[in-house]
Amino acid sequence: MVVTGRAAAAAAVLGLLVALVLPSWLGVVTGTAALAFAVLVDVLALPRRDELTLHRAPITTVRLGREASVELAVTNTGGRPARGTLWDDWPDSARAADREHRLDLPAGTTTRLRTTLTPSYRGDREAGPVTVRLRGPIGLAGRQFRYAAPARVRALPAFRAEKLLRSAVKRLQHLEGRTVANRRGQGTEFDSFREYVAGDDVRAIDWRATARATDVLVRTWRPERNRHVVLLMDTGRQAAGRVGDGTRLDAAIEAALLLGGLAAAAGDTVDLLAFDREVRAEVRGVTGNKLQQRLLHATAGITAALVDTDCAALVRAAVRRSRRRSLMVLFTALDGAAVRENLLPVLPVLARRHRVLLVSVTDPEIAAAVAARGRDPYTAAAAEQVLAERAVVTEALRRGGYAVVAAGPERLPEALADEYLELKQSGTL
Repeated sequence: MVVTGRAAAAAAVLGLLVALVLPSWLGVVTGTAALAFAVLVDVLALPRRDELTLHRAPITTVRLGREASVELAVTNTGGRPARGTLWDDWPDSARAADREHRLDLPAGTTTRLRTTLTPSYRGDREAGPVTVRLRGPIGLAGRQFRYAAPARVRALPAFRAEKLLRSAVKRLQHLEGRTVANRRGQGTEFDSFREYVAGDDVRAIDWRATARATDVLVRTWRPERNRHVVLLMDTGRQAAGRVGDGTRLDAAIEAALLLGGLAAAAGDTVDLLAFDREVRAEVRGVTGNKLQQRLLHATAGITAALVDTDCAALVRAAVRRSRRRSLMVLFTALDGAAVRENLLPVLPVLARRHRVLLVSVTDPEIAAAVAARGRDPYTAAAAEQVLAERAVVTEALRRGGYAVVAAGPERLPEALADEYLELKQSGTL
């Protein structure tokens, strides 16, 4: 039970009346009894706890940086009106607004209350208990109840690179429409016949089709569809490094989502494996329109673990999950010592059967420090050393036959999409 400020004011007025009219123990007892009776009547007029039912959707999704409205349905199943205040509790990271609501619910009715959430980072937030404080008809006292209304809001990645997806798909369609040359190459499939023209490779002539036609016909080929793309995401401690406005992991997720959408549009099967020393998230065997949502939900809860990634275990997990030749896209940091000691010894195992593409986000502040060598030469020298070490590592990887895409967080998704389209066009995917 709770007592309102109106009860305190009524007690003060009664005390004053007793002091003026009947200044005795009898007056004090009478005034106290009258106030206690009024408070009791107020409390008994309130609905019982089980006469209020609360319900809301179990999960609400929202893109990071946007607002989501979570609806709470409150039903008064009793025969007495329910008036008071309701507090909807959410974690601070959910950034809940308008969480306090006034409740005026006649008997047998339902009201819907909305709380606006703007999560500050990816992942799930569980709703806390709902506190309801009811006031009696006189307003002297009330009762407070706490209800469990399970719900959660899932903050999906912002996926700002989605604006690039439409143009990338158009480039892909244009690429497939014009086909790739008139010769057969690795990773291509038959498209159609056309008439022979001077300069065509005679090995592309289809003699059976030519025998049935009046002209010499050659085969044309296009990039093979239904390829397999595996997105390997390093979620070790290096992924927690700050780059621009986010982390390395955030930039990798943006690039992975764009590549996944583009590969799905190309008819490829896309898998996702987030790994450090154990599997953190996984998507397998998804194609078509369902892929984008699966990737968004899978990457929503990925966080960087404060451990060094077990590269050997990562490679074993990737090989175990992909029996046929695939494009392995590994999102990781290309720091010199870590690459030489952990990654380079195990990459040949992966490259023996698959095409390997390494993707790394670069820190724009390092390039800015080099450009500002006149103002801070010592910082510029350190930044140049970092860039030189990275260049050596990148060159070593490329000499080993591994493709490397390295760019800033804003440029990385587009650079990765360009590399994928280049692999499609060249037929080397």
